Amino acid sequence: MLADSYNDKISKGYFSNPRKEMLPFLPKKCHRLLDVGCGGGDFGALVKREKNAEVWGVDLSTRAIERARDNLDHAILGEFSPSIALPDAYFDVITFNDSLEHFPDPMPALQLCKTKLAPGGCIICSLPNVRYIDNVIHFLIDMDWKYEDSGILDYTHLRFFTKKSMERWFIDAGYKVESITGINPHYWSGKKIFLLRLFFGKYVEDMKYLNYVVIARP
Repeated sequence: MLADSYNDKISKGYFSNPRKEMLPFLPKKCHRLLDVGCGGGDFGALVKREKNAEVWGVDLSTRAIERARDNLDHAILGEFSPSIALPDAYFDVITFNDSLEHFPDPMPALQLCKTKLAPGGCIICSLPNVRYIDNVIHFLIDMDWKYEDSGILDYTHLRFFTKKSMERWFIDAGYKVESITGINPHYWSGKKIFLLRLFFGKYVEDMKYLNYVVIARP
């Protein structure tokens, strides 16, 4: 089961990243936040300290939720689905910090968010970029697609996204995309990178970023 795969990851620190780079994307009004795929709750704990917010979390991992209960106001074990015990029209922000790619189909999750967001609320979603330069080199030069314990080719990833497809998913789900911002950039220097940018220009600029952050509203 997928939940068992996540439980296996906890000993490797998989659920303990506070994701400080996501803080600047939070709006000023962030009184109530839901973190989908909250892991051990380190990001939520950071939001509670910085924003004095009420933070809820949802995750499939039993071991992660046990830890998250010490960090969050509410930590719920289970799938993010209509059956989960979450209040409607309640959250100012719903975050997916590299968790949406773990859904077999992201669309139901995006639709469910509409019922959980308060009026004027938004989704803030970090997604791995499958066109990241190191990953492109891996399958073009190494001629391989080897799954790993973490990263873009995490063995628990069920969906893969480019910058363009991220935007399309949200638009198709009925959201207005306010911004898509690259984070965690590649060093993006050296002779090979220079030649790549010289010959291919705008067609490789999206390869610079490991992740993109989408901000969208219904």
